[in-house]
Amino acid sequence: MNSVAFILIALLTLAAALAAASLPKLIHAALSFAVTFVGVAAFFFLLGAEFVGLVQIFVYIGAVAVLIVFTILLTRRDVGKDRGFNWAGVFIAIAVFAGLLWAILKTQPLSIAAPPIEALTVRRIGEVLMTSYVWPLQCVGLLLTAALIGALILVMEEKR
Repeated sequence: MNSVAFILIALLTLAAALAAASLPKLIHAALSFAVTFVGVAAFFFLLGAEFVGLVQIFVYIGAVAVLIVFTILLTRRDVGKDRGFNWAGVFIAIAVFAGLLWAILKTQPLSIAAPPIEALTVRRIGEVLMTSYVWPLQCVGLLLTAALIGALILVMEEKR
């Protein structure tokens, strides 16, 4: 069952990524990009990394993809224009896929077993974020807040 699920998720993710690189309408490409994020999150769930899968959904789909779509909708004035089929995007996507496939096939498998490690729980992640990494976490929060304020200032129309 895992092999079938992996193949289906891989096909969905690859098709969505290729569509994001090649669709003529920018909004359709952005929505395909969001579907690619869903496929990546599904891989995390399949691997048993539920926390990382949920973070992928919340951050990348819930924030980044929605921000990209809103940016396109708020800034595009020429919505009737088509960019045409993006052959360069298709070529670059196929080249990157071929390079990654070549690197995977040329890599020698490891013959040693990984040492056992302590299970990583959401509680442990929270403890580490709030003790050892509190300053980087605060800096990221401040940076995201500044980016949001800057985006709002750019989008606001000047009242006359």
